[in-house]
Amino acid sequence: MKKALKIALLCVLGLIVVVGVLVWMEFSPLVKGARSCEKLDNGLYYMEYKGDDGFDELMAKGGFESADQLASYAIEFLSKGHYKPEVKTSKESFGCSALTVTTPDGDILMGRNFDFPSATGVVMHTIPTRGYETITTFNVEFYGFGKDFKPEGFKNQYMCLTGLFLALDGINEKGLAIADLMAGDSIETHQRTSKPDLTTTAAICYMLKNAANVNEAIDLLKGIDMHSDIGSAHHYAMADASGRSVVVEYVDNEMVVVESPAVANHYLCEQKRNVGLAEGDDRYDRLCQRFEQTGGVMSKKQLTEAIATVSQPQREGFLGTAWTMVMDLKNPSVTYYSRRHFSKSFHFKLSQTK
Repeated sequence: MKKALKIALLCVLGLIVVVGVLVWMEFSPLVKGARSCEKLDNGLYYMEYKGDDGFDELMAKGGFESADQLASYAIEFLSKGHYKPEVKTSKESFGCSALTVTTPDGDILMGRNFDFPSATGVVMHTIPTRGYETITTFNVEFYGFGKDFKPEGFKNQYMCLTGLFLALDGINEKGLAIADLMAGDSIETHQRTSKPDLTTTAAICYMLKNAANVNEAIDLLKGIDMHSDIGSAHHYAMADASGRSVVVEYVDNEMVVVESPAVANHYLCEQKRNVGLAEGDDRYDRLCQRFEQTGGVMSKKQLTEAIATVSQPQREGFLGTAWTMVMDLKNPSVTYYSRRHFSKSFHFKLSQTK
């Protein structure tokens, strides 16, 4: 009897060990990713994730056409299907600016400000099982995690892995850089054909994961149905290591590509030229003037100073510029500044070679 009990206990123990190993194998990349989270500065955090990013499965499902559906899928992915919630994302407008230049040494840089009423940024460094290594940024406010939410403590840090599916800007190992900006009006884009569906911010992750340059990114956009996030119109600033810089806009559910080194929060295409340009908003003109004065050639310091001049100060009800980033496209890397703290930089380099 004692021998039989001992054997049974050993069998149960062995089963527990096996189950534990299987659970660890399934969740360990996510756990490691959550534990990597660290605070860089007020309003800015950093995380690293290596493993299956869930995007291939998302596309195999046909994608999703709303931020709420995407957020629910993200939580389902993080729980490995054990939890399927209904998630409500926030809907607030934001203002941004971007400029792409060439350095005296021939490198290509893109500077970008992200302006938002309230924001906590998380830098997500992802090395997926398949696809390009990326460094992206997202705002936890978009997922509606609650007032005063911060990526601190394991639970909150784990929740922030939802940023694998949402990006507001970023760069990949090939030197493709993309930033999302408000386009100038509240007319949403909703393309409804038989193509896979993606929201504006999810499409940034998709492009950076799969495209090596601007042309490939545009081709990817042609292969999906685009859906606007946060109830507004958006456009993309895109640039690559060749020096090509464009703005991608949507008019009447049709994609329009404009060659431009600068962009802010009004349309640049002929169909809607200057729609959304607010009285007194000269950010785009000031960036263009800087570009013309230098012939589009600036050092990293000069670009940082140029993009800083159009950053937004905090005022009542508006955080101002949540983060500023300067991306190096020929030597894929990015330097961040949080909340206009331009004396305090954080530099991250993509480890894989081009």
